[in-house]
Amino acid sequence: MRIMAMMNQKGGVGKTTTAVNLGAALAEAGQRVCLIDMDPQAHLTINYGLEPSGEQANLYDVLCGDQPLKQAMHAIGERITIVPSSIDLAAAEVELVSVIGREGVLKRKLAQVDCDFDYLILDCPPSLGVLTLNALSVADEVIIPMQPHFLSLQGVAKLLETIALVSERMNPALKVSGVVLTMFDAQTRLSAEVVHELESFFDAARDKRLPWSAARIFATRIRRNIKLAESPSFGQTILQYEPSSNGAADYRALAKEIIDGPEEDSGTRIGTEANAAPAPEMAGSISVDVAQCDQSDESKSEPESESIAPLKSD
Repeated sequence: MRIMAMMNQKGGVGKTTTAVNLGAALAEAGQRVCLIDMDPQAHLTINYGLEPSGEQANLYDVLCGDQPLKQAMHAIGERITIVPSSIDLAAAEVELVSVIGREGVLKRKLAQVDCDFDYLILDCPPSLGVLTLNALSVADEVIIPMQPHFLSLQGVAKLLETIALVSERMNPALKVSGVVLTMFDAQTRLSAEVVHELESFFDAARDKRLPWSAARIFATRIRRNIKLAESPSFGQTILQYEPSSNGAADYRALAKEIIDGPEEDSGTRIGTEANAAPAPEMAGSISVDVAQCDQSDESKSEPESESIAPLKSD
């Protein structure tokens, strides 16, 4: 079973939309999927047509009560299971403060369940509190949905440092699979610049013992599509609401890419088309303190800080 955390500290980047529709696309491809709504806003829960109330067993009852995780699992169709959220989950940040090992509550609950799934997808809240740490402590991989904007680049650095700390102290198996570009517009120059920055950053980490050393930018771009914004109001995924739309096609392609795995030839990785023309200098760049994150022996003996240099024009 692959356990994937959808994570981004910045809100409004399509994180929940990606969790919802990627799960649906994986199920359509024959995979057994369980989605856990870790966000008190309960948008994933609503998107699947469930009422985010305290009347049914939900994640709050699991984390802060004696409810087994199995009792909070609700089947949605033949291959999709949901662990819903509710506004009560917002209180978990406070109620778990005094609990010993509070960051591992979900991991312990999950270990008590015989999970018969191919994929477990965790939709994290846009914060780095106890709920997100619970998700990272149990996940095998992190997928970062990201809008190709300048401010999104700035948030990625802090996000990766957090993942590095969790990998070092709580979950050594945690890795960053890559970045999914959402709300993508191929006509804008900014999108090409952001892709170039990300590629340079990940390329610089290839030979280092970092959680993102094997990360990639997924070849599938999630294009802007109004149908993706409309589908939650009907309690449907994009595959149900408008199966012939660009949004449905993109998430089907992303699901196939995740199932098939990365390309063997790194030269075919995403972004080559975006780099066909030189990009102008960008005002900002990603900067991560590698001395704090690199786990190799060399970095421990001689700490150093590396960052992506701003893009230069030819």
